[in-house]
Amino acid sequence: MKNQKLKKAARTFVVLLAVFVLACALSSVAFAEDATAAAAAPDINQGLGLLAAALAMGIAAIGSGIAVGAGAPAAIGALTEDPKSFGKALIFVALGEGIALYGMLVAILIWTKV
Repeated sequence: MKNQKLKKAARTFVVLLAVFVLACALSSVAFAEDATAAAAAPDINQGLGLLAAALAMGIAAIGSGIAVGAGAPAAIGALTEDPKSFGKALIFVALGEGIALYGMLVAILIWTKV
């Protein structure tokens, strides 16, 4: 059982890594400049800033997915036992989703400064 979970986690990590590499490759195409500006030296600070914004959003989204994935089923189970616990259950699910919103806010702040 533990071996299956480890294999699933490794598979998920490889898929997320592949998506990250693909996103980096596509972003380099999307942010490509015209031929006249290509002669100038590339600005490493802009690239690192965009990478920081992508990491802030990506890691926050992964953390939010883990939190909601663990909290939402527990909240649904608590609601089946006691329907009065809807407010408390909703708060715990919303706290998990808030992580992604904070990550997006940080990514936007970094992106506007780059």
